[in-house]
Amino acid sequence: MEGNILIADDNKGILNALQLLLNKSFSHIGLLPNPNLLLQELEKKDYDILLLDMNFKAGINTGNEGIYWLREVKKKHPNLEVIMITAYGDIELAVKALKEGAADFVLKPWDNNKLMATIQSVYRLRKSGREIARLKSRENQIKSEAVRYDPVVTGKSQAMKSIMQVVSKVAATEANVLITGENGTGKEVIAKEIHRISGRSSEMFVLVDLSALTETLFESELFGHKKGSFTNAFEDKTGRFLVADKGTLFLDEIGNIPLHMQSKLLTVLQTRKISPVGSTSDIPIDIRLVSATNKGLSQMVSAGQFRQDLLYRLNTIQIHIPPLRERPEDIEDLANHFLKIYENRYDKTGLKIGEDALERLRSNPWPGNIRQLQHTIEKAVILAENPVLRASDFFPGNDETSSPVTAVTLDDMEKKMIQNALVRNAWNQTAAAEQLGITRQTLYNKIKKYGL
Repeated sequence: MEGNILIADDNKGILNALQLLLNKSFSHIGLLPNPNLLLQELEKKDYDILLLDMNFKAGINTGNEGIYWLREVKKKHPNLEVIMITAYGDIELAVKALKEGAADFVLKPWDNNKLMATIQSVYRLRKSGREIARLKSRENQIKSEAVRYDPVVTGKSQAMKSIMQVVSKVAATEANVLITGENGTGKEVIAKEIHRISGRSSEMFVLVDLSALTETLFESELFGHKKGSFTNAFEDKTGRFLVADKGTLFLDEIGNIPLHMQSKLLTVLQTRKISPVGSTSDIPIDIRLVSATNKGLSQMVSAGQFRQDLLYRLNTIQIHIPPLRERPEDIEDLANHFLKIYENRYDKTGLKIGEDALERLRSNPWPGNIRQLQHTIEKAVILAENPVLRASDFFPGNDETSSPVTAVTLDDMEKKMIQNALVRNAWNQTAAAEQLGITRQTLYNKIKKYGL
């Protein structure tokens, strides 16, 4: 057997005898002659079974000490399996111990075979309980992580056709995929499509926005934690890696991981095992990894900001999605796709995008890419007063027939857009980021970049 067992008995001869008996059955055996150290020892290591003596003080055979420590242990570690040991075959005492949460009850002197059978039975119970708890935790996470697949609209441009050819090939493999491109280009859509047509499609697709994770929550969110492992850890938490077991894990904004955290991620990807915060046991995982970033990871490697060995792990296959301004032939299909979505959402039917509006949409530079186009369509549908949407519905305040301004750079336009969003939202960065369709961390980086 694997597992950890703790034996608490004031008789050193019994401790030594049990250690010899169980030495080949458990990976770790803890010995305690003094029950006052019991709770401290249980905080140090994750034990599966506790063999607990009923009586510790000489001349006192009531079993009250054992019952007291059983209660104290169960308060702190309710899932720990406890087997009580006593030299006095008092049935009432045995029943009392079982009512207080003991898993079983053995008498001194014991028969080795019977003792081993009892311990093995309790250990199987412990493993079953852990598996049930893990599955319940994973079920709760799955409910919150459930992904609704919208129809994938990628466009008719040659660039997107080539990308989808690569997607169809790589989806059939287990290769790690790194998706690159500017914010809003559809990296998440491509990641979901890889999962949808892969052999893991019946399992979970779990998205983790790494830019939204603080350093203090990084390990807990990705790998999980045990109850009491840190302040406010009131219950066990299943990490995203384990939720994605047998499925696909999508790590978005992978370039935002702090350097010292990258080594921990690399270790997990190499060993395919995780260790929840506060646990001493490793848990094997089986995931398909897809990552995405809008940053130049190779340049970050050269600058010492990203580990080269981690980059090699991530980009077995790299897919680059060009910005929308480089594939204007995709805009009409995307615009009509979003038009149908928001017609249904806002209970408006029969809307159509006029030719003048399509021309303006195709010629707009779209610094926010598909995400900006999507929000523009949504706003036009909400405010639409006529069945045919004109250019003024998408670009209010501008002359419908005028061409987009080209005298300014894309950075100038992006800066102005961010500044306007911040002003409209009273400099509430969370609200402004949501309106712009970017993460709060990305908005923060842009504010620094443009000195706003």
